[in-house]
Amino acid sequence: MTAIAEVSPVVDGRGLCKRFDTAAGGLEVLRGVDLQVAAGETVAITGESGSGKSTLLSLLAGLDVPSAGTLTVDGIDLASAAEAELAEFRARRIGIVFQHFHLVRSFSALENVRLPIELRDGNDDEGRAERALAAVGLGERHEHLPGELSGGECQRVAIARALVSEPALLLADEPTGNLDERTGAAVSDLLFELVDTSATTLVLVTHNAALAARCSRRVTLAGGRLTDAADEARRAAP
Repeated sequence: MTAIAEVSPVVDGRGLCKRFDTAAGGLEVLRGVDLQVAAGETVAITGESGSGKSTLLSLLAGLDVPSAGTLTVDGIDLASAAEAELAEFRARRIGIVFQHFHLVRSFSALENVRLPIELRDGNDDEGRAERALAAVGLGERHEHLPGELSGGECQRVAIARALVSEPALLLADEPTGNLDERTGAAVSDLLFELVDTSATTLVLVTHNAALAARCSRRVTLAGGRLTDAADEARRAAP
C-alpha cells in the first residue's frame, strides 16, 4: 500500500494474520493484512459481515493478539506486549465506542463516563467526566441511568466515555448501527466534530456507506485481505 506519512504512524500493522481453532478445523480470518494509519487520520473499515472487521478492531484495541505479523499502536508493540502492558495501553491510549453502547446499567451517565478514569488512577479532580458529558450535550443528565436515556443519548454517553481519557486512537465498531437514521446522523456529526476538535485518530468499522464516506480514507476487508479504496479506484481507471 502507498505510504501515507513520513512520520511514524499511530497504527502500523504488517502481515497481520488471525487464525481461530474450531471443531471443524482452523479458521483463518485475517491473511496478511497491512494497515498504517497516520496521526489525525480518519479511516473506515468496510466489508461484508464475517469478513474480519471486528477481529481487526480487536487486534488494534489490544483485546486479542495476531497469530502472525507485527502490530504497533502509538509506539506499543501489541504483538509481543505482556498483559500488564496491554492493560495499561487500553486504559491510557485508546477509546472504544461500541454499537450496543456497553454502558453499566446500574451506573449513572456521569459514573459511566468516569469509569475509565476510575480504572486507570481514580483521579478526576479536574472534572474531566463532567466536561466530556457537557461536550456531547448531556451536561444536565449526569444522574440519569442508561434506562432513562434514549438510544442516541446512550451512544453519546459512550462517546464521552471513550474520549474522556484523551486517547491517541479512537476505535468505533458500528457506532450508529443500533440507531435510527436521524439519530445516527446526529451521532455521526457529533463524533466527527469531537474527533476534529481533539485531533484524535479515528478507525471505525461500518456497513454505512455515508458514514464511511465522511472518513479521509476507506479500506475494505474481503477474503481476509485488506484493500484501499483509493488503490482500487486507480486500478479501475482506464
